[in-house]
Amino acid sequence: MKKRSAIDNAAAQLPPEVRPGQSVELLKQLHILTRDGKLNQDSRRKLKQVYHLFQFIEKLLLEIPSSSTGPSLADHGAGKSYLGFIIYDLFFKALGQGTIYGIETRSELVESSRQLAERLGFERMRFLNVSVAESVRSDALPAQIDVVTALHACDTATDDAIAFGVQKKAKFMVLVPCCQAELARALNQNKALNLQRTPLAELWRHPLHTREVGSQLTNVLRCLYLESQGYQVTVTELVGWAHSMKNELILAKYTGQKKRAAGERLLALLKEFGVDDLMGGRYPLIAKSEAV
Repeated sequence: MKKRSAIDNAAAQLPPEVRPGQSVELLKQLHILTRDGKLNQDSRRKLKQVYHLFQFIEKLLLEIPSSSTGPSLADHGAGKSYLGFIIYDLFFKALGQGTIYGIETRSELVESSRQLAERLGFERMRFLNVSVAESVRSDALPAQIDVVTALHACDTATDDAIAFGVQKKAKFMVLVPCCQAELARALNQNKALNLQRTPLAELWRHPLHTREVGSQLTNVLRCLYLESQGYQVTVTELVGWAHSMKNELILAKYTGQKKRAAGERLLALLKEFGVDDLMGGRYPLIAKSEAV
């Protein structure tokens, strides 16, 4: 029997978590794999999350009709662009067309991602040094984006990603929210008044409960908003809770069937929780439709 080549030996020694066809050099450059091709516990957890999310995204990308330019994907709050790079490596590279846009506010991460994409020959990756909110007005992005992702985009950045997706007529949105603090602050602001107004305020009287209720209600409002704008919404777990506490995955598919009742319930919830004055501006398209 012939001896295995160096490449075969290297592949045989890779951790079983690494998907077939994945660029080993990419994983090393992202510091997911060590120089000798090993995974530490933190990297194993991170890779599991990204791979699991990729499984959802791959199915959605396959649903997008063929075109001369290929699919487009915007990754908000990209950070070091783990997700974008892995999606490109496992899907866009073999496809030979399509573009991924990484959107990140930290200029040093944007520059390092640009350099890495150039070294690896990932020529259809673009990196923008703007906030999620600013990206809506950026000329560097096309008028329409097929898939919008936001993995652990903090606080209101997830809401900005949703607003971006709605404006860009995204066919799909894949969101894993993180650090939902805006609504919790609003609940705190009127806590004393609400305790007098409704027994429901007991749900957020204690600070720990304020954070938990604020987080839960934030995602419920996001789902209602998406439904009001013509999206079919599914909520599930990303991975097991042992791997991440920020584990809620919101999948939205555009159908064009705007649910007026969803918008009405959203506004009713804001009023019931006493935050309609503070949070009403977060959902301008619902407020506009109600006024018509």
